[in-house]
Amino acid sequence: MVGSWRWNAVFGLLGVILTIMFSFQSNLPEIVAIRSGYAFISFFVVAYGVRAIFTQIFKPPALTTAEEQAEASHSGTVDLVTPDETDELNEMLKPQSPGSSESKTEETNHSAISERAEFKPLNPPQFATSKNSEPEELAKAIRHLTGE
Repeated sequence: MVGSWRWNAVFGLLGVILTIMFSFQSNLPEIVAIRSGYAFISFFVVAYGVRAIFTQIFKPPALTTAEEQAEASHSGTVDLVTPDETDELNEMLKPQSPGSSESKTEETNHSAISERAEFKPLNPPQFATSKNSEPEELAKAIRHLTGE
């Protein structure tokens, strides 16, 4: 932590001074002394928390542990490079000779994939509409929907 117990004592004395200033005129000296003692104890204890917070805020970077450095090095960068696949792409684009056995197995695999990936149009369900509606029924429906 930053500093020593002396900072806590100074902070406690500050609490005593504030307590005496604000309560001496309206209280008896014994009450002021008791409240000043309580103020010293509470300010002394609170000073430990304040010092711990200041220690974390003003911690120099050289005092970081090896675990923190390893964690910081792993989370700092992201590899966004795509692998080089030009050779594989060139192999796929080369025309296959019809006599080779490898090309036949690849053709059967390719045809099976193309059969599965064949385009099928979307057939959404049709809404049922009545085209032979009378104008009076339509007017009633519109009045009902608009609240008239």
